[in-house]
Amino acid sequence: MKETPLDIARKAWGSALPDWVEVLAIECGRTSANRVADKLDRSSSVISQVLHRKYSADMRHIEERVRGVYLDGKLHCPAIGEMAVHACQDWRQKSRTFAAGNPMRTRMFRACRMCPRNQTEADDATR
Repeated sequence: MKETPLDIARKAWGSALPDWVEVLAIECGRTSANRVADKLDRSSSVISQVLHRKYSADMRHIEERVRGVYLDGKLHCPAIGEMAVHACQDWRQKSRTFAAGNPMRTRMFRACRMCPRNQTEADDATR
């Protein structure tokens, strides 16, 4: 019998299996790793590496996407109020470059540059 994504995750993570990895594995089993990857805007190889506990980059970014997309994770944005954590991650990424012509993009460029969540991410990148 073929191993399910949940079996793979449980085997790789053991008793340290985080709740968000379990949800990721369940969703992969319910649909497919490719569909989950598309929904998270990540590659299927990243999804596989996380399930096999071989992802070498900072997993906080993947965790944030899984929590936003599948676990309804929310946060308060000083610029626009409550938003999904993965949407915040997307705005932080977009805020790295200025793009005039779209008032919302300009607003978020300014807000994200001052946001403590963005500062923490920038500090992490320099370590």
